[in-house]
Amino acid sequence: MSENNQVNMEKIVSLCRRRGFIFPSSDIYGGLSSCWDYGPLGVELKRNVKDAWWKAMVHNRDDVVGLDCSILMHPDVWKASGHVDGFSDPLVDCMSCKMRWRADELKEQVCPSCGGKLSEPRQFNLMFKTFMGPVEESTNIVYLRPETAQGIFVNFENVVNTTRKKLPFGIAQTGKSFRNEITTGNFIFRSREFEQMEMEFFCMPGTDDEWLEYWRNERMNWYLKLGINPESLRFREHTKDELAHYAKGCYDIEFMFPMGWSELEGIANRCDFDLTQHARFSGKSLEYVNNESGEHIVPYVIEPSAGVDRSVLAFLCNAYCEEPDKDEMRTVLKLHPSLAPYKVAILPLSRKENLVKLAKEIHTSVRQQWITGYDDTQSIGRRYRRQDEIGTPYCVTVDFDSLEDKQVTVRERDSMKQIRIPISELVKTLSAKLCGEPFDVLPPGGRCL
Repeated sequence: MSENNQVNMEKIVSLCRRRGFIFPSSDIYGGLSSCWDYGPLGVELKRNVKDAWWKAMVHNRDDVVGLDCSILMHPDVWKASGHVDGFSDPLVDCMSCKMRWRADELKEQVCPSCGGKLSEPRQFNLMFKTFMGPVEESTNIVYLRPETAQGIFVNFENVVNTTRKKLPFGIAQTGKSFRNEITTGNFIFRSREFEQMEMEFFCMPGTDDEWLEYWRNERMNWYLKLGINPESLRFREHTKDELAHYAKGCYDIEFMFPMGWSELEGIANRCDFDLTQHARFSGKSLEYVNNESGEHIVPYVIEPSAGVDRSVLAFLCNAYCEEPDKDEMRTVLKLHPSLAPYKVAILPLSRKENLVKLAKEIHTSVRQQWITGYDDTQSIGRRYRRQDEIGTPYCVTVDFDSLEDKQVTVRERDSMKQIRIPISELVKTLSAKLCGEPFDVLPPGGRCL
């Protein structure tokens, strides 16, 4: 978040609902706890976050390929992974108000809601259970996946055989996961339906420590390149007593959310646990064969695992800013241009026919390149404020002079500076600015205002 601005969750939630980023699910029926719908702007922001991740993790690399696995998988997958027997949290019930709580998150042995007496802890499995087929019986039980990672592991042999990838290499996936969380909250930070961005990087045993360090730095730099304030990010290494039994090491990238430091992404060394388990339960060999030496290897795995929804929340909190402007406060989302839902907005100064015709022509031209807004309602100042609040990097004002001089005014969101440039140079100029060119670098015929 910007310097001198302490954003709170109420402001973020209000902005998201007011401007069409995120709504409560089933809102007209009173909502459904911890479920959220992404609105017209939110779905673009979320897509941009996923696209930025995919570009960095797959498209810009030669050693990672993609995958899109089914949400429903054979139930033995979850037995092999340990989720059926071990994916649970300790649950306690309040004897008075009947509220349920995670025992490991309570500081005192009294109900946080009413102060009542709590029951003894019992284990609560976090997987959503359903049935496949017409009969609801135990033999037809399947689960909604609690993570995307296992789909990658069970497809390891398929990917090796079809891509001929050699160690080290990675398999990436984004997609929905489901966890029947006991305690949800803090808006989209923790919900029961969420989206993940995960990559499993398979490497030779003995090289895993250096790859853990490599991916630790790669993932931190991804957030920094997309504009997250370095002071709002930190690493937290897991202590030995909190590591999963199969993990050799793990780091969390934490972000300073409004409720404090919390996990944004985990980077873990999972050793050879997953491939070994699935080979044992399925009876299929998941070894990698080195064609040069003939050696059979069970690779070690480094896993960077990020939440899409948590990333969206972090980018929103980081970008939210309130600044004094003349006699009022200006609310602005200083989103990185690659994440902004609209890259450009076209604003005709009047609804007069000849001006609208030109503005529509410009809009048609610009939206061939980027998702572009068009707003002709209320004063130009109010329209600038609306675009600032949704994070649009540049506004293009079409005025009556544009009919004569064939130029338009371009306004930059963060500085509010303006330049006047020829319409013929508009797309080229915007492209350069969105790629990082300083705003005061002008095209031929342009001038600062």
